[in-house]
Amino acid sequence: MTIRRFTNENFQEAELELSASGMRWIESVLSERFGHMWRLARYEEGIELRLRGANGSILFDTECSAFAVIGTSELPYSSWDAENEGLEAVLGKALPAPGVSQMPSPLMEKRNGDHVIHYDIIGLIYWMFARIEEIGRKDLDAHDRFPATSSHAYKHGYLERPIIDEWFHVLGQVIQRQWPSIVLKNHSFDVKVSHDVDRPSRSGFLTPKQLSRAIGYHAIKKNDFRSALNTLWVRMNSRKRLHPSDPFNTFDWIMDFSEEQGLRSAFYFIVSNNDAHDADYRMDHPAIRRLMHKINQRGHEIGLHPSYVTYDKPDILAREADYLRRICAKEDIKLNGLGGRMHYLRWCHPITMMAWERAGMSYDSSLGYADSAGFRCGTCFEYPGFDPVSQEALSLRIRPLIAMECSVIDSGYMGLGNGAEALKKFVSLKNTCRALGGTFTLLWHNSNIFGNENLYKEVVIA
Repeated sequence: MTIRRFTNENFQEAELELSASGMRWIESVLSERFGHMWRLARYEEGIELRLRGANGSILFDTECSAFAVIGTSELPYSSWDAENEGLEAVLGKALPAPGVSQMPSPLMEKRNGDHVIHYDIIGLIYWMFARIEEIGRKDLDAHDRFPATSSHAYKHGYLERPIIDEWFHVLGQVIQRQWPSIVLKNHSFDVKVSHDVDRPSRSGFLTPKQLSRAIGYHAIKKNDFRSALNTLWVRMNSRKRLHPSDPFNTFDWIMDFSEEQGLRSAFYFIVSNNDAHDADYRMDHPAIRRLMHKINQRGHEIGLHPSYVTYDKPDILAREADYLRRICAKEDIKLNGLGGRMHYLRWCHPITMMAWERAGMSYDSSLGYADSAGFRCGTCFEYPGFDPVSQEALSLRIRPLIAMECSVIDSGYMGLGNGAEALKKFVSLKNTCRALGGTFTLLWHNSNIFGNENLYKEVVIA
């Protein structure tokens, strides 16, 4: 398996045109979305979509070369009103149309028994799902992350719209016009909640030096002697289990609430301490083993939160995945596959994705932006991974992250606080997923539940 980078000198000029294997991958995406078996093939003017066993086709007669250019967000942009051509826009708005500066009119027409679409929807799927825009980028933030603010979606105001799902909704209508007897696959709205376990305890794993600083912070700087005493008490009584009065020990509360709502929480653990950004706990600590057993016994999920340095180090990520598998096997914790999310959402595309593939992971749920909630991949549906460099379809599933609580709440990001504005943003994103029949994937750290219990409940219940 080859994992490679584009150099700073050539990434801006490189192109990764959609290959035959790439079209086979998109066929699988279409089958997951619509059901049935599909066949994509090139013809003189563009790409042809056929339904296996049926006559006629849908022709995409305009290929957009910009969708193959890696490492740039400087694509033209337009929009298209589906209702003007008798089609439904699922969100009731004009659809964003990256890649072109002006949409043809009409955009869709019938010709010799086929339907012709004068916009490269297939190229758009490739560009968004394969994250062509992100490859080789150097305009990164302090954690080497590609920020939302640099993306085409943010610059043109459609980051909070799952544009691939919107275009799929339109394509589904064209499919039904071309093959009127077809019954398309139905999808039901779902919610997936997950919790990155960066700090399972506020003070239970502090070193003596860290403990002294924490006590001093509460007692001297905050004049809060109750918290200072609680910090000491929790540290002294966390040898075998997480202390009940620890404000970061929200695991039972989370699982209780998830079970009330018919949900299954996923808890992603850091198994190595390679950097100061990593966790202060160790997986061999009795309190962590006890916590893992409790999560497993209650039917919730244990997953991997790779350490800070692993986003561009496939070998280390693979070792950490294997270590977690060994721990679970030793503790008789049965894993039905292993998924997770990158620490700090660090992601270098496609290197990080290929590292997950090499490690034999079932799914990754890192692909959301840290600085802004929304639809980084243009979808609220899980889909099969694809490496655009090697043009290789992967076993790894991509589970896009729609919202992280820090992204919405924290002043360093969207800065909406933990009140009505934040709730409105969360609910808006969730309702968008609901309208498309997709999945609202929510990350909420266990250490940020305390003090935000009501907001968390309202977001999940909404």
